[in-house]
Amino acid sequence: MDAHEGPARLEWWGNSSTSLGGFDVRVTVRAVDGDWTCDAILDGPPPEEHREVFDALMGADPVFTLRFDGDAGILVDVASVGNGDRLVLTAHEQAARAR
Repeated sequence: MDAHEGPARLEWWGNSSTSLGGFDVRVTVRAVDGDWTCDAILDGPPPEEHREVFDALMGADPVFTLRFDGDAGILVDVASVGNGDRLVLTAHEQAARAR
């Protein structure tokens, strides 16, 4: 099993040129037999208005771009778990088909 823990960024794009929000996260990515799982938490307690934007974007469409330092990014579906502080990221159908 390969694993990576570290910083990343979740971005929500309205279209190809307009980002409506970017959120720093701490991720734990695990790869087993060609499949991967990813858990994330928002990096530090966000200010209330920042959290409201995140929650509104999640409610509108929980598809974000996950970026690692300088990476082009991958589309992921984001789901909140528990009290909403823990996030589970899975490859978005469009990204999964591109593999």
